[in-house]
Amino acid sequence: MVPWPRLPDWTLTTNNTNLTTNNTKTTNSRGPNSAAGPNQLAAAIEPPAATLPLLGHGVAELEAWAQTQGQPAFRGRQLHDWLYNRGARSLAAITVLPKAWRQQLLQLPVAAPAPWGAAAATPGEAAVAGLQPAGDPEPGRCLLGRSQLLHRSDARDGTSKLLLATADGLSIETVGIPAGDRLTVCVSSQVGCPMACRFCATGKGGLQRSLAVHEIVDQVLSVREAMERRPSHVVFMGMGEPLLNSEAVLAAIDCLCRDLGMAQRQITVSTVGVPKTLPTLAERALERLGRAQFTLAVSLHAPDQQLRQQLIPTAHAYPLEALLEDCRHYVAITGRRVSFEYILLGGVNDQPRHAEALATLLRGFQSHVNLIAYNPIEEEDFQRPSPQAVEAFRMALVRRHVAVSVRASRGLDQDAACGQLRRRLASTGPAA
Repeated sequence: MVPWPRLPDWTLTTNNTNLTTNNTKTTNSRGPNSAAGPNQLAAAIEPPAATLPLLGHGVAELEAWAQTQGQPAFRGRQLHDWLYNRGARSLAAITVLPKAWRQQLLQLPVAAPAPWGAAAATPGEAAVAGLQPAGDPEPGRCLLGRSQLLHRSDARDGTSKLLLATADGLSIETVGIPAGDRLTVCVSSQVGCPMACRFCATGKGGLQRSLAVHEIVDQVLSVREAMERRPSHVVFMGMGEPLLNSEAVLAAIDCLCRDLGMAQRQITVSTVGVPKTLPTLAERALERLGRAQFTLAVSLHAPDQQLRQQLIPTAHAYPLEALLEDCRHYVAITGRRVSFEYILLGGVNDQPRHAEALATLLRGFQSHVNLIAYNPIEEEDFQRPSPQAVEAFRMALVRRHVAVSVRASRGLDQDAACGQLRRRLASTGPAA
């Protein structure tokens, strides 16, 4: 059962398809055989069940849901094909479905996402009845689980950043990053972020809520449509802290592999570190996915606790030693090495002494270090390091036998840093 404040007096529960909420009829207080007037009958009939967005569900679930709607199971397979292979954005586009059924589906109330901290019927989603918006240019978009494109920003290097609107009117960023035959999609896991990293534009606005499974998967489909090519890799490095929404993140990984044909090794989950979550993530990944082959990337950004707390205020609750111990537990459970991310801030953490301290910190660890040159944001005075400083830092690690690479900076001419586009358009509005 899903408790929810300020709702009328009916109870919402989910059935075993995880798609439709069940309601039981209210019994008239005068007994089942008592006559009732129009007002009593109206009070006894419960509102229609809320339906979860269809995106994020597999073939078997969609088949079962179609049957609950009085349709044959193959209609669920058709929905699956049009959702994942054809990228349908409206019910009108799915012409293989009977027109009468499509019209009926437009009347279904769709479950709304859960605000941060609220109880949810399924990971990242709450069964709150809300009719689809009237006058939507893409009717049925909310039922399908698709977002609305608010703005697209294309950089000279081919990187494309999309600003997407959720069904409840919030906005999130996703980025398509082409590199030869590869197309990497950087997805968000939350609307905003509570971690408050000083160098990150997203953290400046705080957290509004976590994203539901369909809202994560939709980002990959949106980039595929915008760039007209199939994504090869997905990185959870956009807005939000994935480990604060781990169930929805794991469900999205499951969907990406099962329904879009990706492999776990093509997916990376990045975290700044949340106490006591890494071993749990490893265990839940094994339970949910059967194996944990995605890459875990842990954002260090400093070789000692004092400097890390200056850059990441929430790190005071998670000492470096405890974070690294949890990383070791993760490696022991999954058998996969951990990648450590390190943003280089000019004159702050990019000196040779920092590289030497980092090498000492990671000595004997099954890991890889990914160096990232800082992308400046307006709210902070941090500087981007010089190419010479980046190379000197890299060579200092190489000499100490640390596996290291430097991430190529992309989209610098178009709000490259996470959260920049969203904050700029929130203050100025989309460009004409």
